[in-house]
Amino acid sequence: MSGQAVTIPDDRAFASFKAECLCEEGWSMTYNKRAVTVWSQDLEEGKSVHKMKCRMICKDVSAETMYDVLHDIEYRRKWDTNVIETFDIGKLTVNADVGYYSWSCPKPLRNRDVITLRSWLPIGKDYIIMNYSVKHAKYPPKQDMVRAVSIQTGYMVQSQGSNHCILTYLAQVDPRGSLPKWVVKRSSHLLAPRAMRKINKACLKYLEWKQKHNPGLKPWLYPEQTTLPSIPLSELSIQHAESLENIDESSLGAGGVGSDYL
Repeated sequence: MSGQAVTIPDDRAFASFKAECLCEEGWSMTYNKRAVTVWSQDLEEGKSVHKMKCRMICKDVSAETMYDVLHDIEYRRKWDTNVIETFDIGKLTVNADVGYYSWSCPKPLRNRDVITLRSWLPIGKDYIIMNYSVKHAKYPPKQDMVRAVSIQTGYMVQSQGSNHCILTYLAQVDPRGSLPKWVVKRSSHLLAPRAMRKINKACLKYLEWKQKHNPGLKPWLYPEQTTLPSIPLSELSIQHAESLENIDESSLGAGGVGSDYL
């Protein structure tokens, strides 16, 4: 998303995101093993924006279950071992909200957090969830964390049959912190495939878990169930990376960094 005004993505924005998920032109394949493929785009000189795409073929998970798992914040707290804190701040429309997410990074890296405007849309038998960073006055950057910036990040889930889907994760992110290039490279080669497989495993256990935890509660499918307060767009503004403190982590050595988040 560009410009200063916060906007809720329209059909054209979802179509553009889907097209980029499907496009392979201009991308370099960096990993292809065990049903997971990763592509990346080179960092521009002097820029810290990282662009990555990861695709996983799931022959044991339906698109509907994958979509539920990606949405279900209570379940994420169970399977996402990197999460420090995650919560919804408020709703904008029936298919858009604002939320907070923080995750642990192995020392000596600082932990990260992000506030995003998230929107979602079923398209036929496929689903898209995407987000970008916003600012909210009640949730300023924390001193003990680095606030990352999502320029545009999200998932596309494509149904391939009753128990078969393809998950594509597309991320255009500025992690801030002047990360060394080896960290960015490792995230593409190692951490992204690990995180995707972790999502797949979470999907296999979701139906049993959900039966014991508010089985009928799915506000992403039934917006009338939401209890979130409404937020006016006027309370939000675009989070630009340039306005955030940039912690220098560029001298870090390559030992010990092994976080696996998406």
